[in-house]
Amino acid sequence: MKPFTEEDVEFYIQNKVEQRHHLVSKTVDEVQKIIQQLTAEISYRDMRFQAIFNSGVHNENFRVLAPSHFLITVPLRGLTGYREHQVRHWRYYTVHGAKLLSPVRDPEELQQWLEVEQFSKSLQQWHETEVNIEGDLVPAKVLAIFRELMEKSITSCNLSSKVSILESFSSVVRVAVETPDSQVEVELVPTVEIPTCWPEKARWPRCFKRWPSQEKVQCIKSFGFNLLARSNYHWQLGFSRAERLLIEGLDEDGGCRMKCFRVMRQMKEDVWCTGNKPILTTYHLQMVLFWTCEKYPRTKDWRCFREGFLRMVKKLHKCVSQHFLKHYFVRGTNLFKYANTSDLDLVAGKLAIFLENPVLCLD
Repeated sequence: MKPFTEEDVEFYIQNKVEQRHHLVSKTVDEVQKIIQQLTAEISYRDMRFQAIFNSGVHNENFRVLAPSHFLITVPLRGLTGYREHQVRHWRYYTVHGAKLLSPVRDPEELQQWLEVEQFSKSLQQWHETEVNIEGDLVPAKVLAIFRELMEKSITSCNLSSKVSILESFSSVVRVAVETPDSQVEVELVPTVEIPTCWPEKARWPRCFKRWPSQEKVQCIKSFGFNLLARSNYHWQLGFSRAERLLIEGLDEDGGCRMKCFRVMRQMKEDVWCTGNKPILTTYHLQMVLFWTCEKYPRTKDWRCFREGFLRMVKKLHKCVSQHFLKHYFVRGTNLFKYANTSDLDLVAGKLAIFLENPVLCLD
């Protein structure tokens, strides 16, 4: 087996990774300009939805799942002073408010109900039946209002030639955005930002872990979490601020963790899992990065790029081949639970071939 050299790695980074960064940054900028215009119009029509501002590829509301597949969170206004709610009760209603004979299923590990009474301050609009059933804020209703506002805003902003709403099997709002170079699919997610507390479902960190440091952990938890409207009944827990803080200063000790991550991401997009909507996204790779950093917390573990990179790819291969990738903060969640197993097996096969003969795709 011929090992890839330092020269190979540097060549790959300069000609592949940096080129990707430039192209994605350009696409992000184009999409953000359009989304900023649309969300400003939406916010003008309904103040509960906050406008997204253009702040480049590192925008906290912006997640690049793949070069042509983005997720953007749209903050919701008028809900402050959140507190956890422990009392369990059954819900017997459809998303339209009709009565059911049997209760709605419980939320999964990464989900929860959300009651307007969990906020010490809330706008009167959040108590209206258009979004509220029996005191619950219903994501499907919030998404229905947001979709209608999006349709009207596309027309009023004269963006019909650049933006079109995509059909969806669920309540989520997805749009296709035309940029000068490509078409990008964007999922827009109304989000309740909760910067005041850490959710009880996220039992993190595990005991006796050396990474991240206790100081970093306390800092991360102080930034709270989000609740995303991505399903009919339940709000999904999100940790975008925590994830950003984990990545910031990741290699302050001179390590190569982010270098390994960027090369792995590039190989994933070029070789292992290509396409506009791949089954394996940058978010999955980020979880693999965090788990690998936790398992190998020492500075000396990240001095050699080749060792660190192969360690990370082996972790990815194990997760994909077992169809099981734990969420870093909510460990009871398998991020591959609803993934197509045949597609995962195809990726696992490509990863196995690479690990037998690790060669970077320099063409």
